[in-house]
Amino acid sequence: MKTIVRLLVASAASLLLLGLVACSDTEKDSLERVRKAGKISFAMSGGYPPFNFYSENNELVGFDVDVAREVASRLGVGLKPVTTEWSGIIEGLRSGVYDGILGSMAVTEDRLKVVNFSMPYYYSGAQLMVKKGAPFTAPEDLRGKIVGVVTGTTFADDAARLGVGEVKLYKDDTQTLTELSSGVVDGVITDRVVGVNAMSSDRFDIIPLGAPLRSEDIAVAFNKSDDTLLEAVDKIIKTMHEDGTLARLSVRWLNADITSK
Repeated sequence: MKTIVRLLVASAASLLLLGLVACSDTEKDSLERVRKAGKISFAMSGGYPPFNFYSENNELVGFDVDVAREVASRLGVGLKPVTTEWSGIIEGLRSGVYDGILGSMAVTEDRLKVVNFSMPYYYSGAQLMVKKGAPFTAPEDLRGKIVGVVTGTTFADDAARLGVGEVKLYKDDTQTLTELSSGVVDGVITDRVVGVNAMSSDRFDIIPLGAPLRSEDIAVAFNKSDDTLLEAVDKIIKTMHEDGTLARLSVRWLNADITSK
């Protein structure tokens, strides 16, 4: 009987040791996975100027793209940007289609339940945009009206808090702002920088209505299990804040530094 007990204890100890080794391997896996692949894939919508969008030459460009490229470079790997619809971008991450989301995603309590975030790489806010000449003087005037937002964004919640009559969902902000400019919707809620940039481009006949509805911390999203990759990217973003890289890229694309509160 004592022999059997000793064998059982030895077996349990072996299983525990194997488990600890497996856990250790899992913890190392995310950063090692990226380094062994020689590239890191970051997802974004591709329809969110000036942060990530396709140029006239069909090249993916923007603030997010340059930040992603710099992060990849400092990790010692290449960048593989992936464009996908925003409505399913988190599920794509959780399914392992890409390594992270670096596409102007705001940190929210709901998102923190399913993914982890780096420290913010910029700060912005939700802005209500209306057509130039519209008979509105404050955001509250949109109560009962039609407001457009991009599917899967936090802006639908802002529209609900305003008490709008209908929230129309779109693939990206090129569509929302086009619909606003043509009078299909009464307002659009988007990132303030996106709205002001669109207005300045002369492509859309729109203006901001009132101050930003709220502020947002924008960060890089990772799977819950990818601790070592998150830690490495977090250190890189911190350094990019300290050495002025993020501020420089922000001014390049936005004509303003939005990387500090």
